[in-house]
Amino acid sequence: MARDPDWRSRGATLHADGKRRCAWCGTDPLYVAYHDTEWGVAVHEDQTLFEMLCLEGAQAGLSWITVLRKRETYRLAFDGFDARKMAAYGSKQRARLIKDPGIVRNRLKIDAFIDNAKAYLEVRERFGSFDRYVWQFTHGRVERRRPLNLAGIRTSTPESDAMSKDLKKNGFRFVGTTICYAFMQAVGIVDEHQRNCWAGSARGASIRKTRKARL
Repeated sequence: MARDPDWRSRGATLHADGKRRCAWCGTDPLYVAYHDTEWGVAVHEDQTLFEMLCLEGAQAGLSWITVLRKRETYRLAFDGFDARKMAAYGSKQRARLIKDPGIVRNRLKIDAFIDNAKAYLEVRERFGSFDRYVWQFTHGRVERRRPLNLAGIRTSTPESDAMSKDLKKNGFRFVGTTICYAFMQAVGIVDEHQRNCWAGSARGASIRKTRKARL
């Protein structure tokens, strides 16, 4: 979303279908669908959590819509985010990935995905599930906020600071606090739809719960 001079004061925006949505999602159909059915919905499936953490890291320095448009090709490139397969990638797989036009061809980010797969497997073994690990930072609770304007949407919190610090300690990369907070929003650890956004309403929350765990 291109930022106009008054972007910070923007509230939920009325769309052509009569629904108000968070001002950040714009009108791209893919982005609207992501906003309506995924963003802020609680995820507890380990592989999906791992995938989203990787993709949020891939976003660093880019817009989320850029990564979202590449999500299906990322899934193909990284064996459906099967961490065991990814952790075993050697020079042949790395060389293939750096040439793949369907993903962000940044060697540091590609290497981080592979390192994160190894770290993910170790954390899951230690905690019993990755779900249990990442949700511990809010004590298993969804943190709900309803900011009126874009200026009220946070970029980090003490919880994302703690998650970032612990992930780094456990060998994860591209997991700064801003990336961690975006991840927390994406997987519903934080539900931060703007006030008056239909998806943040009781009706919207009920509808979003019916979505499949993985699109």
